Formats: sequence, C-alpha cells, structure tokens
Amino acid sequence: MHTLLILITSDPRTSHRPAEAIRIAAGVGVWKRAEVIIYLREPAVLALSEDTETFLDDENYARYLPLVRDSGRPIYVQRGAALLPKAGETSFKFEELDDDELAGLAAGSTYVMRF
Repeated sequence: MHTLLILITSDPRTSHRPAEAIRIAAGVGVWKRAEVIIYLREPAVLALSEDTETFLDDENYARYLPLVRDSGRPIYVQRGAALLPKAGETSFKFEELDDDELAGLAAGSTYVMRF
C-alpha cells in the first residue's frame, strides 16, 4: 500500500493551510488506497488542541480530525515542540518524533505533502 506523509508546519491561528491539510488527510484516508500519516511541527502542534475557536477554518478541525483519530494511527508531532504544552489536554493519540525519526518516516513514504 502507498504511504502519504502530510507534514504540517503552518500556524493554525494564522494560516488556512493546516485545516486544509487535515481535510485532505481525512478525505484520502477514507478511500483506504493509501496509508495517511500526519506530522505536526513547530506551531502546527497546536492543531491537537480541543479549543480550536481561534484557528482559521476551525470547523475543519472538529469535522475532520476525528476521522483521522479513528483511523487508528497516531498523529506524529515534533519532539520538544515549544508550543505543545499550549495545546493542553487532547483526545488525540500522538507520538513525539525527533528529526532523525521524521527523516526515516519521510524516506519510507511513497508521497510527502508539506503545508
């Protein structure tokens, strides 16, 4: 099966790109033609927050992140990301990866998209 790594680095408070990436991940994942992996880096780790009211396109997080969560795969996040504690309590299973682990994940993916 093909693997799609979606690497999100944009700030959900100031950019529409993270919401669009989450929507694409949910849509592609539903078809089960590719395994979809999400990696959040830098301010994008805030997307794990339960409080998305300050995010651009906040409805996309409520609508599509549960579909990603229900896929059974964790959401990967940057190890030691400064804003991760600001995400607060989350219902999403996530794993922290360092840069070497991210490089391995990218190398093993069929496709990589960056938002």
